[in-house]
Amino acid sequence: QVQLVESGGGLVQAGDSLRLSCAASGRAFSAYAMGWFRQAPGKEREFVAGISGSGGFTRYAGSMEGRFTISRDNAKNTEYLQMNSLKPEDTALYYCAASRRSRITVAAGEYDSWGQGTQVTVSS
Repeated sequence: QVQLVESGGGLVQAGDSLRLSCAASGRAFSAYAMGWFRQAPGKEREFVAGISGSGGFTRYAGSMEGRFTISRDNAKNTEYLQMNSLKPEDTALYYCAASRRSRITVAAGEYDSWGQGTQVTVSS
């Protein structure tokens, strides 16, 4: 398994941008499909975006497409989530996750490793 550590969260105003990073330790990072999830207080964890091991395929939740961009640098064992035009409803704890499956999946249960999360708070 890989160990994951997120960073880059913070308090921003509506319309601002943030870039989250997820550093992975362990072997064969490129073998893992990666994802970002988020969980707001009182709500279930939800899929945000996913990326294949090679980085050639991506998938987004409908409400995030066009505003968020997922990417990865396999040479640096790091995944990123660029978030633009942030809204107060984007406020949540954001998690990165790794899946040993080759395809991108939106189901949290199909991810094998999780980070501790980084808080994103968007004020209006």
